[in-house]
Amino acid sequence: MTALTERPYHRHEPPFRVGMPAGPLHEGPARSVDEAIGRTVGLLRAAQHEDGYWWGELESNPTMEAEYVFLSHILRSSDPVRLGKIARHLERLQEADGGWRLYYGAASDLSTTVECYTALKIAGRDPDSPSMRAARELILSKGGVEKARSFTKIWLAMLGQWDWSGTPYVAPELIFVPKRLPFNVYSFASWARGTVVPMTIILSRRPVFPLPSGAEIDELYVNGREKADYSVPLPDGFGWERLLYAGDRLLSAAERLPWNPLRGRALREIEKWIVERQEADGSWGGIQPPWVYSLIALHQLGYSLDHPVMRKGLEGFDGFAIEDDETWRLQACVSPVWDTCLTLNALLVAGVDPEDPMAVGAADWLVSRQVRKPGDWTEKVPNQEPGGWAFEFCNDTYPDTDDAAEILLAIGRSGKSGSAERDAAVERGMRWLLSMQSKNGGWGSFDKDNTSRLATKIPFFDFGETIDPPSVDVTAHILEALGVLGWSPDTPAVRRALDYIWSEQEEDGPWFGRWGVNYIYGTASVLPALESIGHDMRDPRVKLAADWLESRQNVDGGWGESCASYADPGLRGRGDSTASQTAWALIALMAAGRVGSRSVVRGAEFLVKTQEHDGTWEEPQYTATGFPGYGIGDRRFKSPGGDPKELLPTELPSGFMIKYHMYRIYWPLHALGRFRALQVSLR
Repeated sequence: MTALTERPYHRHEPPFRVGMPAGPLHEGPARSVDEAIGRTVGLLRAAQHEDGYWWGELESNPTMEAEYVFLSHILRSSDPVRLGKIARHLERLQEADGGWRLYYGAASDLSTTVECYTALKIAGRDPDSPSMRAARELILSKGGVEKARSFTKIWLAMLGQWDWSGTPYVAPELIFVPKRLPFNVYSFASWARGTVVPMTIILSRRPVFPLPSGAEIDELYVNGREKADYSVPLPDGFGWERLLYAGDRLLSAAERLPWNPLRGRALREIEKWIVERQEADGSWGGIQPPWVYSLIALHQLGYSLDHPVMRKGLEGFDGFAIEDDETWRLQACVSPVWDTCLTLNALLVAGVDPEDPMAVGAADWLVSRQVRKPGDWTEKVPNQEPGGWAFEFCNDTYPDTDDAAEILLAIGRSGKSGSAERDAAVERGMRWLLSMQSKNGGWGSFDKDNTSRLATKIPFFDFGETIDPPSVDVTAHILEALGVLGWSPDTPAVRRALDYIWSEQEEDGPWFGRWGVNYIYGTASVLPALESIGHDMRDPRVKLAADWLESRQNVDGGWGESCASYADPGLRGRGDSTASQTAWALIALMAAGRVGSRSVVRGAEFLVKTQEHDGTWEEPQYTATGFPGYGIGDRRFKSPGGDPKELLPTELPSGFMIKYHMYRIYWPLHALGRFRALQVSLR
């Protein structure tokens, strides 16, 4: 029963893919802020890649490995050795109740457990083993396959384990809908767009790749597979959801008609669209969902595994995988640019000289990663010179504003560089960022004004976010960069951004966190931004936010917030203390002028006393967010208590939570560096 009760390795993975020091840098606990900073700076110096970057693991959930198993079966590209390693990895992640979860501390999730169970059966695991019996019992107790989400059912339909009639439908002809209409390919968020377009081929072709004998999952149906309800659930109400549902069913039925005059053109256009967006590393959008569906769609269009596009796509997974002698696991995305700019910011705040070779190498590498090619963002901003940065090594199609902001912030903190190349990159980046500001004054992550909620109403998406509207945390990071680069609160772009931020403040003080967990992250993004642009930090609204943060401090001096706060606003700012969230709260409170407060001192003491001997901090919790799971990409609850009817299951079945393994390193360093600098200034 070891697989059910232990998680023996993934919590303690080295934080870096490359350059990890061979042994501990120090012994025993840190005794001072200076010593704690020194340890972490030493760790980062030893761990920097020779090209200048840092790169930590991005941990998400085991559907990544399960769906890779499905993809390999569908494409007939399975490697028995790799399959065995994936199976061992999944077994090690299984929980005591028999299921698999979406984030640390969550209850087991039905759809995730269905996918992992199916993958293990494909890998040849005995369904009568204690661990598989426990998984099966959990699935049946939660309603079985019929209660799984749509994306899981689509995978199962491709494997011949669910009827295609019980899946949503999106016609390939969607590619022809004009961009001026509110429901077109570009009305979806970048990640959803890259998924929907290839998925239209899969949903219209409805391919089946039967599992080998013995790998079927008939035992996961509560009343037997022959009695299963294959209907697509009818949405509540009589609004757009019902209308789009009716259209979905009508188009699905029309798929059986013998003549479709536009289908051939649509398939050729989609093929071209997909192929043009493959990145140099073989991925699509640098993330797993568009990648796997694009490969399946192209395969349906006749691309063999020997085709260069397919070969590059399949080989590209090796760059996202982490493999050892026993296991193989797949990252949903890789984060070298994000890790590097946040590490550089932390080092500079901690007092590392901008001319230090470590800092210069990082800044030069970041400048070299600036995206100079037009991407999908040009659909809304057609005449702007490219100048953003992507999150990954390769993602020219979808640079994002958050990475651009943090890079510009780091370069701004570096002072005068004397480098014409760096200065030109900053100018391009600033112009690009300003062109991406949305009508309401905020910034989305990948697109401008990606706010049409009609795209969120289709039956297809019961998982993740469908649109990419402006968010407070991204907007605040951009404001902070503008402040460091010398912009004032009177600048029109800044004024509009401030108006947006103030309009989003909760009535008791904090801000929602779209890309980090959650209200601690949102609030910790805003307060340093206000300080950076010279806002009066005596503003009562600032005091309200700082008071809220202090009210959430734990007895041990730290701060923590569970991902479950996305499901229940009563949990805002509540959770076991973590290094990264404690660091965010400290940075925010110091920006609010409370550097000498008891709360800040206790928070700094918490970080010092919990630092590991090698300069890291232990942090099993997930403190970053891919999708809150609301569909809209925006906050769900408009009041601190929330309407009980709006509460979600805390396992977040429609969400996607992330653990950046380097958050527990550079964020505490950033906080302690700021604390030391401000303490010195007060003496």
